[in-house]
Amino acid sequence: MKFLAVLVLAAASATGLTAVHYGAPPPDFVVRTPQGSERLSALRGKPVVINFWASWCPPCTDELPYFARLAQAYGDRVTIVTVDWNEQPGVAEAYLHSHGIDLPLVNDTQSLIYRAYSLSEVPDTVVLDAQGNVTYVSVGELSWRELDGAVQDALK
Repeated sequence: MKFLAVLVLAAASATGLTAVHYGAPPPDFVVRTPQGSERLSALRGKPVVINFWASWCPPCTDELPYFARLAQAYGDRVTIVTVDWNEQPGVAEAYLHSHGIDLPLVNDTQSLIYRAYSLSEVPDTVVLDAQGNVTYVSVGELSWRELDGAVQDALK
């Protein structure tokens, strides 16, 4: 009976990423903010949306405008962090700049964050509630409706 309970609990917290669990904080990393560098865990108090992407990934670049739209729609009620994977320094910044997208960016040139989150592909999106716990995970491309709904849920 205990084994069955453990299985049910594991299935309920399964996100598709072995290192990320619903209702728990995700792996921590350093984020650049307008106030300087802060740990992800210090951004509590409002929902946080983390988008893992790369400029060479068509589904990633297809969904990037949703995150810009999210920033415009929700303003400072939500923190958005993009994490670029497996690119030379400056490439992701140049991509965002050339497409008029102004989002905070973390370069993961050594794939440390990707390994911590057990990612195997991009894009991936993780939404945290104001307490810093995972409320939504998308493995693969998402739609505006999915993203907006996940943020609305996290704001409740």
